[in-house]
Amino acid sequence: MTLRGRLTAAFLAVVLGPVLLGALFVGSTMAAVDRSRSAERLGLAAASVRTSVDALCQQLRAAADAVALVADQAGRPDAAGQVVSRGLAAAVLVSDVAGGVLYTTPGAPAGPWRDCSADDPAGGPVRALTARVGLRDRAGADLGAVAAAQPVDPGFVARLAAVTGVAVTLLDAAGGVAHTTEAPGVRDAVLTAARKVTGDRVTETLDGRYVRRVGPSPGQPLPLVLSVPSEQPPGLYAALVGAVVLAGLLAVAVAWRLARVTTRPLVELAGAVDRVARGDLGARVPVRSRDEIGRLAAAFNRMTRETDSYVQALTSSRDQLRGHLAVLGDTLASTHDLQRILRVILHSAIAATGARAGAVLLVDGGVLVGRCAEGLDGRWPAAGPPPDATDPAPSADADAADADAADAAAADAAADAAADAAVAVDSARPAGADPAALRVPVGRGVVGAVAATGEPCRGRVDPAAEPTGEPRCETYVAVPFATPGGLADRAGAEPAAALGVLVLYDRLGGDEFDDDDLVTLRTFAGHAAVAVDNVRVHEEAQRLSLTDPLTGLWNYRYLRESIRREVERASRFGRMLSVLALDLDRFKMVNDTWGHAAGDAVLAEFARRLRGEIREVDLAFRQGGEEFVLLLPETDARGATIVAERLGAAVRDAPVALDGSGGVTIGVTVSVGIAVYPDHATTGQQVLDAADAALYAAKAAGRDTWRLAEARPWPPVEEIAVPAAAVSPSDGLPRAGGAIDGRDSPARVTAAVGPVDLDAGRPEVPVARSGPGGASSGPHPSRHAHGR
Repeated sequence: MTLRGRLTAAFLAVVLGPVLLGALFVGSTMAAVDRSRSAERLGLAAASVRTSVDALCQQLRAAADAVALVADQAGRPDAAGQVVSRGLAAAVLVSDVAGGVLYTTPGAPAGPWRDCSADDPAGGPVRALTARVGLRDRAGADLGAVAAAQPVDPGFVARLAAVTGVAVTLLDAAGGVAHTTEAPGVRDAVLTAARKVTGDRVTETLDGRYVRRVGPSPGQPLPLVLSVPSEQPPGLYAALVGAVVLAGLLAVAVAWRLARVTTRPLVELAGAVDRVARGDLGARVPVRSRDEIGRLAAAFNRMTRETDSYVQALTSSRDQLRGHLAVLGDTLASTHDLQRILRVILHSAIAATGARAGAVLLVDGGVLVGRCAEGLDGRWPAAGPPPDATDPAPSADADAADADAADAAAADAAADAAADAAVAVDSARPAGADPAALRVPVGRGVVGAVAATGEPCRGRVDPAAEPTGEPRCETYVAVPFATPGGLADRAGAEPAAALGVLVLYDRLGGDEFDDDDLVTLRTFAGHAAVAVDNVRVHEEAQRLSLTDPLTGLWNYRYLRESIRREVERASRFGRMLSVLALDLDRFKMVNDTWGHAAGDAVLAEFARRLRGEIREVDLAFRQGGEEFVLLLPETDARGATIVAERLGAAVRDAPVALDGSGGVTIGVTVSVGIAVYPDHATTGQQVLDAADAALYAAKAAGRDTWRLAEARPWPPVEEIAVPAAAVSPSDGLPRAGGAIDGRDSPARVTAAVGPVDLDAGRPEVPVARSGPGGASSGPHPSRHAHGR
């Protein structure tokens, strides 16, 4: 059943129920009132009948007494005639003791006569009502009786009906109608109802008449039936039924109208809800009233509008997040540049959460060091962390030549780094915006605690808290990241150490970061962990592909790439590069005598000692077998010979002890060939070849020594005419040089080759110098780059 049907039924029940009850009440009340009044009328009519009959009987008794008081028997007929003439009785009858008739007045009614004192039904029809008085003499002897009679005919019954105001019916001995004032159409119904009545009860006929029997009883010997018509208006119940039906029809119409008006907004609301359920958030419901349903419709419209806005915002955020994830995925798939990957991850996390700033910090020796930052302008801590006290101090036994070379190398490396950084970093960035300036010890502050415990954290910063070296902020959310699966180990196990922390500061709008932001940040932290792990794996794989597995030194493949790069750098900045070719003397004898395992141990120990005698900027390679190569940037021939002598002493003076051989030691020596760029060659391969040639010379000289490659011949020097005029050529491009006075006066320049002197560092490079305003025409190495 629909809601409209239920509302209609409820309305009809509410409306028609009282109408039906009212109709029943009115009908029953009117019926009860009508019965009561009719019974009362019948009671009054019965009392009137008794009174009339009793008065008639008293009148007849008085007439009989008047006749009986006449003592003379001859005078009694005259007295009877006078009684009749006066209307006191219709007839007088004088009888003897035996009941014989002595005298009767003319016109006496036919019998039987009904005595007023009788109370049982007559044996036949009642023709007259009589009162009998005894006739006595003076002595009191019974002489007979005098009876005065009044005929009971239709006139008598009509007189009773007129006195009582009701219809009167006289019954005969058989219960039939003797005389009646009832209408012929109702006689049978009244007679039928009278046969069912006993005593003084009142009954009702089918046509709406009330009936009561009166007598016979003492003082009223006549069997009479009294009836009165109902006082109810004709068609009362029909009118009531019609009124109920009309009220019902009206109630149905009103109920249907009200139900339709009530349920129409609900039907529209249900349809709109179905549309919303199918995804149509543009569904609206017309507001037709200001009642509860109207407020419900307005609330639904407001809800759909807000939901639509929220869904649009979520869709936009989802699309934006998908775009960021796509960019992040492309970045992860297309590059191993960790800095670029972390920058994309941080930017995506800030955009996805609505943060104002953020940073990515990686653990480096117990300290979280900033690797990438965004939006931290004005948030940098007032003072950075103190310098790390664990930095190794320079060795005290370094000789003066090593110190000079180290200083020169540091200065040149700083210049190279500054030149490279100028290309990659935006020059407009403020001086304090370097992410590396953000350094927080593990276990200290917010990000330090996150890195130490491996648990994410979010909240507000206490303004009264002690500064920890972190950026200034009001709210934060920080998530650690480790190798994939590192922070989600088996239950009960300690979490793996974090690789770093992804932290965001101050959400837009001033609200705190919520759990959804924490989940989002976990996703990006997971990408950061994968990126760091992939880069490290890539670097490890690259290192393994470029290193020798036995000695841990760089292999021949990396040697070719490194010497090309170092030669290009030396050429670009006008520096020197020394190449040492090393070979263990008679190493085949070691393998043949002690076995290849012992030979591998000797090679590994030699590589360890080799690494101990070179700088961090120097490169050591295993070229193959027992052959090794050293690249010494910023080192001239003298510095290279010093290194060669130290290596020879380090190998010669300490024989290699074999593990598990009972104290057996193997003594080895090394031969070294030295070549210097650009003194001995102009390309990387030529420098290697020159060093190999010098190595063979050292082998030929008896081994356990070093030799320097032969200097290459310098090209002859020619005079070059350099135009010195200030006039530009026809192509508009200026030429190097120019006369001071602006006139065309070409200058003649010459250059000379100086001798090679090992004690004076590297030889002076031939340089062509121009006159005033001229330029260098070739590499110009510094005289202060003495190396070792």
